[in-house]
Amino acid sequence: MPANLPELFKESAEKFGNRPAFVSKDESKSYKPVNFKELYEQGLNLAEALIDLGVNARENVALLADNRLEWIVSDYGILMTGACDVPRGTDITDSEIVYILNHCEAKVIFLENDKMLEKYQKNRSQLEHAKTLIVMDKKSVATGVLKLYDLIEKGKDLRAKGSRKAEERISGIKPDDLFTIIYTSGTTGMPKGVMLTHSNMIHQTRVILGSMIDIKSEERMLSILPVWHVFERVFEYLAIAAGCATYYTNVRDLRDDMKKAKPTFMASAPRLWESIYNGIYTRINDPKQTPAIRRGLFRTAYFFSKNFNASLRFLKGNQVDYTGRNPIVSLFLGIFHFLIALLTFIPYLLLDLIVLSKIREATGGELKASVSGGGALQKHVDAFFNDIGINVLEGYGMTETSPVISVRTFKQLVQGSVGAITPEAEVQIRDDSGKVLTHVDSNQKIIAGKLGARGVIHIRGPQVMKGYYKNPETTAKVLKDGWMDTGDIGMFNFKKTLTITGRAKDTVVLLGGENVEPVPIENKLTESPYIFQCMVVGQDQKNLGAIVVPDFDVLGEWAKENGIQETDKQKLIENPKVLDFYKKEIKALNNTKTGFKSFEQVTPFFLITKQFEVGDELTNLHKMKRHLITEKYKDKIASLYAGDT
Repeated sequence: MPANLPELFKESAEKFGNRPAFVSKDESKSYKPVNFKELYEQGLNLAEALIDLGVNARENVALLADNRLEWIVSDYGILMTGACDVPRGTDITDSEIVYILNHCEAKVIFLENDKMLEKYQKNRSQLEHAKTLIVMDKKSVATGVLKLYDLIEKGKDLRAKGSRKAEERISGIKPDDLFTIIYTSGTTGMPKGVMLTHSNMIHQTRVILGSMIDIKSEERMLSILPVWHVFERVFEYLAIAAGCATYYTNVRDLRDDMKKAKPTFMASAPRLWESIYNGIYTRINDPKQTPAIRRGLFRTAYFFSKNFNASLRFLKGNQVDYTGRNPIVSLFLGIFHFLIALLTFIPYLLLDLIVLSKIREATGGELKASVSGGGALQKHVDAFFNDIGINVLEGYGMTETSPVISVRTFKQLVQGSVGAITPEAEVQIRDDSGKVLTHVDSNQKIIAGKLGARGVIHIRGPQVMKGYYKNPETTAKVLKDGWMDTGDIGMFNFKKTLTITGRAKDTVVLLGGENVEPVPIENKLTESPYIFQCMVVGQDQKNLGAIVVPDFDVLGEWAKENGIQETDKQKLIENPKVLDFYKKEIKALNNTKTGFKSFEQVTPFFLITKQFEVGDELTNLHKMKRHLITEKYKDKIASLYAGDT
C-alpha cells in the first residue's frame, strides 16, 4: 500500500496507464480524456518546475480554482514537491482571500483564470506573503504572472536533462506530513484551517475501497461538488486508486452530461437530489407537461415499487430499527413483508420497465449509486430515489475526519441511517457530562453502553485531523486524547448503523429547559411544496417559531386558484389568506401524529421573500449560518414573541 498520495498516483499510473483518468470538456463541449500515465507525467513535470522555482517541502501553496482538469494536475504537482496545498473555490470572498492567504502564509498562489486573478489583485495590497502567481487557464492573456502549461513544459525540459528532484521529494514525504489545509466555511466565526495528513487520506482510500464500496476500474464517476471540499476530493482520490474515470460537469450542464458520460457513481450533496426530486414531481403534477394517463401510470408504478422495495428491505434486514424490535413481532412482520413482496413482484417488474426505468434514463441509465454527504438528506427524497432504483449511499463525516466517518454500503443500505462506521475507527456516543452511552470499537462491536442511546458523537481513528492550523486552543476544545468531538447528535440504531438526529450547537433551548433539535423539524416542514426553506427559532422562548421562505412558483399557482391576484411577493406574503394557509400547512406537517412532541411544534412564524443563499445566509455546503440569519431577522423574531411574558 502506498505511504503517501504521490506514491498512490504513481501506483495508479503504472497499473492503469492508458485508461482515462479525468475527462473534461473542450471548447466544443465534447469530452476529452487524459489517461493515468499522462496525468502522472504532467504532475511530475509541474513538480520539477515548482521545485526549480523554489517551492520547499512542507510549504503551503494556495490553489484558488473550481473543478477542472488543471485543478487535479496542479494538485499532483504541489503534492509531488512535498508541499501542502490550500484549496478554495472561485466563490471565495475578498475577506476570505485576505484572511486565508495571510494565515497560511502562502508564497505561491495558483489561480484558475484571469477573472480569479482580477479578484486576487483587488486584495493584493493586504497580502503579506504572496510572491508568485500561476494562472491555470490556457486562454489567459494576463501578463506578469506564470502560466501553468509553461511550467509543465519547463519541468519537462528539466527532466529531459536528467533532473529528478520530484522523485527525491516524494521519497521524503512522511505519513504525518500535511497534504492539505482546508479552511472550513463554518457557520460561526472566521474559517478554521483543518490540517489533513497523507496518512489520513491513504486510510480513507484503503478502507473505503477495501471493505465499504466496491468501485471497479470500469466505473465512471461524475464530479459536480466543489473539488476544494474534502468530500469531492476523497471521491477523486478513490477514483484514482480504483483506476476509474472522473468526468467533470456543473449544475448547468448536469442533465446533458449525465447522458454523455453515463456515470455509474457520483458524489452529491442533498440539495442536488432535492432539486431533481422537486423537478420530477413538478413535471408529473403539471397537466400541461404530463397527461392524466401518464400521471396515473407513474403513481401506480411508484406505489408498487415503494411497497415491493420496503418489503425487500425488511427481508434483507435493512429496515432501520430505533427501538429494538421484539423477535416475535419481527417474525410476523417478516411473514407480512414476504407476502407483500410476492403480491407486488410481477406488477413492480412490469411497471418498473415501462415507467421507472425512463426516469433512471435521465441519469444516463447506468447509475449504480449516488453517495450523498455534506448534510442530511430529507427522508422522503431518500426513500423516493432508493425506491425507483437509484441507490443512495448516504454517508456522514466532516472536513476534520477526512471526511468519512460512516457510509451506507450496498450490503447494508439502511435508510434512516448514515451506515456503518469505517474500519479501524471507534465511535462513542456521550451525554452532556461526557459519560459514554455507547462505544463501538474498530471491529464494529458494541464494547460499552447500549444501542439506541442518543448523545454527542465522538470519533477516534486514522482519519481524524492533525488539528487546526495555528490554532491550538480550538484544537484542544475538539480533540482530547485522540477523540474528536463532532458536535453532532446521534445514536447507534438496532441495526448497528449510525443515525444523526441533530447538531449540538444548533440545539434550541426553550424557556422551560427543553432541548429541541431544529433540523428534523425543518426537514419535515420543507416536505411541503409551498415551503422552499425554513429555519426554526425560539432560543429562550416559551415555544418554537420559524422563518419561512415560500416556493413562490407553487404559491403563485395556489394564489390564482384561490382568487388572489397579487403578484408582488411582499404583498403576497402579507395577505391574510396566505398566512392562514401557511399556518395550516405547518400544523399539518408538524404535530404529534407526525412524531413531534408538543414543545417541538412551531406556532408563530413569519414569511420572507429572500431565499437563503450561498455566500450570505448559507455556507458553500448549503448549511444555514444560523447566527447570521438570527441577527438579520432579529427584529422580526422579536416581534413574533412580543406578546409573550
